Amino acid sequence: MQREFRRLSRRTQQLLAAPEGVNVDFKREVQAVRSADLVAFANSPLGGTLLIGIDEYTSPDGVQRGRVVGCDVDDRARLLVVNKATECIPNIELKIYTENLAKSRPILRIEIPSGHLKPYCTHGGEYRIRTDGRNRALLPEELLAIYMDREGEQFLSRFRDAVFQLEHQVEGVNHSLSKGILAVSEHLEDLDDQLRHTLHRIEQLTDSNKKRSRNLLQALRESQRSIVQLEEVVTPRVDGISSTLLEDIEHKLGMLLDLIDTESEPIDAMQNGEDSRQ
Repeated sequence: MQREFRRLSRRTQQLLAAPEGVNVDFKREVQAVRSADLVAFANSPLGGTLLIGIDEYTSPDGVQRGRVVGCDVDDRARLLVVNKATECIPNIELKIYTENLAKSRPILRIEIPSGHLKPYCTHGGEYRIRTDGRNRALLPEELLAIYMDREGEQFLSRFRDAVFQLEHQVEGVNHSLSKGILAVSEHLEDLDDQLRHTLHRIEQLTDSNKKRSRNLLQALRESQRSIVQLEEVVTPRVDGISSTLLEDIEHKLGMLLDLIDTESEPIDAMQNGEDSRQ
């Protein structure tokens, strides 16, 4: 942004074409600028401009106007204005432009925007505002209105931030819940597959046990028949001890068959029920 002009800028020419008012104040030299002048514009709704190096005069039509007489525009003059701005509470932001450098009468144009931290006051506690061509003290009700507007804006800003953060947290919770529900669903599917696989293995194991039990029972019965046949052939030819031994084997084998018959009855019943259903 251009900060130096060889001649008067268009804005300065427009301000000089009108008398002092709510948006402009003329000063003869930098030392005439007070902190109250900066405060008055910063507290105004539209801010304002200080033209330094301008002398006031009354035109033939009776209107007070300003003409360029020039002033100091060196770093010392600029620093003087900046120090007055930093003395205000809160500090006032401003922009300084140097104009009319091609002539022997340079001037300073100080732009003071309407502040965002109203109300502003001087280091001595003066609350001022710019009106039609002059600065005046802020009335108590005006100060109260400014405070309420500022607090209302800050409340709305904090409220918007809180709503934004809450929405962000709700989105995070919803995302976490969705991921958690999806994970639980996947675990349930895995558990269901494992259960089906286990039941299938148990059914296979039960069928195998049934088959082995029936085979063992059949083998024992065939063994009993073979021993009976052997006894019929051998008994007439052996003594009493051998006969008793065969009878003892036959008796134990019969007990084993009875025990197996007793255990196989539930298995046969279950098998018969399954066959009838099929």
